Amino acid sequence: MSKQILIVYHTQSGNTEKAAMEVADGVRCVDGAEPVVKPAADAGTEDLLSCDAACFGTPDYMAYMAGLLKDFFDRTQGPVDKKNSGKPYGVFMTYAGKGGGAVESVRIMCRALRMEEVAEPVRVKNAPDEEAAKALRALGAAVARAALQE
Repeated sequence: MSKQILIVYHTQSGNTEKAAMEVADGVRCVDGAEPVVKPAADAGTEDLLSCDAACFGTPDYMAYMAGLLKDFFDRTQGPVDKKNSGKPYGVFMTYAGKGGGAVESVRIMCRALRMEEVAEPVRVKNAPDEEAAKALRALGAAVARAALQE
């Protein structure tokens, strides 16, 4: 049975969705791992509880995560609480300006859920170029490998 890696993201310009697809490609490169890609507005508690690991993607909006990704965390935090303790996760972010605090805001949410960060965040200026795509695929693969070790 394959391990499911949930990839939750929000996008307005399409850049973070492109990044999410690269992360999913990285997950697919790991035997025994399967990506489940969902926009934050469509993802919920059952998705987070049933996955074996997760990646969260957001644009950087004024040094904070996108509101719909925050909404996802708000909707899932209570029902999930400590049930995801130790579950691996990774973060990716797109930005147009300086880029910054969005990654830390996602990390705070994941720490509250007691998840374990297993890879360095990936920050992508605008749409992913080949170098960014490679880093995003590596993130997906790292999170998938961590899920398989559990």
